[in-house]
Amino acid sequence: MIGLDIGTRFIKAVVIEKSGEQYNLQAYACEPILGNAFLEREIKDFEAVSHALKKVKLALKSKHNSVAIAVSGSTVLNKIVYMDPGQTDHELESQIELEADSLIPYPLNEVYIDFEERSHTLTTNNKVEVLLSAVHKELVDRRITLLREVGYEAKIVDVESYALGAAVAAFYPSEKQETVCCINIGASHLQMCAVRDKEVIYTKDHNFGMDVLIKDLTILYNQERSQIEQQLTDDTLPETWKQDAYPMFLANLQQSINRALQVYISASGEVRPSSLLICGGGGHLTSLPEDLTADLGIEVMCFNPFADMVIADNINQGDLKQISRQLIIAAGLASRSFQPWHI
Repeated sequence: MIGLDIGTRFIKAVVIEKSGEQYNLQAYACEPILGNAFLEREIKDFEAVSHALKKVKLALKSKHNSVAIAVSGSTVLNKIVYMDPGQTDHELESQIELEADSLIPYPLNEVYIDFEERSHTLTTNNKVEVLLSAVHKELVDRRITLLREVGYEAKIVDVESYALGAAVAAFYPSEKQETVCCINIGASHLQMCAVRDKEVIYTKDHNFGMDVLIKDLTILYNQERSQIEQQLTDDTLPETWKQDAYPMFLANLQQSINRALQVYISASGEVRPSSLLICGGGGHLTSLPEDLTADLGIEVMCFNPFADMVIADNINQGDLKQISRQLIIAAGLASRSFQPWHI
């Protein structure tokens, strides 16, 4: 499947194949969505998103039309519930529907729900952990309609923070029992996940993103947003931006990451991590890992999911390196091609 990350500013896509234990990157694409097509993660300008999707499809030149997508936002609910052990999926579904009023704060006919038994290990009260996810139907249906218009079929709808975790689990080498924490710096959100033994053990979204810096720079240099984004990517902004806008952004980002870590430690009972992976829109700010390492007091590293992959001959490795950290969620979605799922 094509991993397709429909962000609020860009649509990113990744095609990965697997031979034995070796992953192979076959194609990738990243196209901007013109204007302000989203409001609080909900699509408002269908034409702008459709136009970007068509450009992504042309750029990929892939024979595949099955895609894995993801959703996020305030109407996406993830919750751990505790159920009696030994139940089949049908039995779990019946029990969840019976208890839906207390579990899901929306009318059942307005949401899609899914669930997965997280562990066969019983809790102290002889229950099993079940991850329950619910999402407003509109959020999914609008994306599926757009995909069909360009000839794509959504096989999997994931949750963005879990797609981030899937990328870390699949493409970041870690030791057994090691907990790996990763923060994706998106346009408007920081998404944090923690992964241990290839399993996502924690996720949470926080309000802060690259938009803060982009807005400051558009005012500072009196330019269009698209121009600023391109100059940031190409590293062609006037040198003064590092004195005029970067320090405030860095201070706010460091504060937001610290808050995210504190919430994680409080919710999970884990210790403060000694290292942190970052990815997303801030990935091309070359000094960011070093600056955050100094400010946070923990080692911060950029996460490149393609570091150990075989790269197709027709892919320009310089261009890929420049954009790789923005393709994390798309790569995580593409990794779902190699994992079992049930319908």
